[in-house]
Amino acid sequence: LYLVESGGGLVQPGGSLRLSCEFSGKTMDEYIIGWFRQVPGNERKTRACTSHTNVTTRCDDSVRGRFTLSRDNHKNTLYLQMNSLTPEDTGIYYCAAHGPADILSRLAYGDSPNEYEYWGQGTQVTVSA
Repeated sequence: LYLVESGGGLVQPGGSLRLSCEFSGKTMDEYIIGWFRQVPGNERKTRACTSHTNVTTRCDDSVRGRFTLSRDNHKNTLYLQMNSLTPEDTGIYYCAAHGPADILSRLAYGDSPNEYEYWGQGTQVTVSA
């Protein structure tokens, strides 16, 4: 299983970016897949948004209403649309996955990065004027 992120870059405050995560080697249907981020000066990764099923996504309070997660199982790709970006959103964004798992297990799964065993290489997002 491989995860490859793309779409990071430099954007001004208030701007938007869309990140993509290509999920290869397995089919995405039975996996929880999501985005975690690591802000400057903090080694800990925190969850931005995770997709637990085709219709169930969960986002951290800090991004809810600004970030939208979507998954295209046919293309085996996960997208994170990020709007109204602020400098506090600057960081390295990682795509991560856990599975395979049945739907009940996926719905009950947590948001700790320690619980996700597959990771991409990360993509840098910088929000600055």
